[in-house]
Amino acid sequence: MRYWIGVVSKDHVLNGIKDGIMQIGHGKRAPLARLKKNDWIIYYSPVHMFADKNPLQSFTAMGQVTDDEIYQEPIRDDFIPYRRRVTYIQVIDTPIRPLIEKLSFIKSKKSWGYVFRLGLAEIPKKDFVLLKNEMSKK
Repeated sequence: MRYWIGVVSKDHVLNGIKDGIMQIGHGKRAPLARLKKNDWIIYYSPVHMFADKNPLQSFTAMGQVTDDEIYQEPIRDDFIPYRRRVTYIQVIDTPIRPLIEKLSFIKSKKSWGYVFRLGLAEIPKKDFVLLKNEMSKK
């Protein structure tokens, strides 16, 4: 079992939760192929809405990959993204800034956003547990 951070705007995260799916990198297949059944995904949302500059900078969802199938789902004639099925658990939006110093996968605490630039990053189990605990607080 592995643990991942995916970078997705909050509005797209909500669509994924509603449909029980995940997409990464505007529907690219390669990032999804890195995940396997039972892996966990945590979403980091830099913004509220795609193409919006209004910052959110929070972890916004958490789920577990349910199978090994990668499939395509037509959205428009010119957009047929790749997807994976995910079972999401209930969590609360959790701002990143108070956690930066505690997260080991963020190597540069000064340039903390760099790790999110590729859209998908594997994280250690200890960081996953920390985030799961923080995101489960009510």
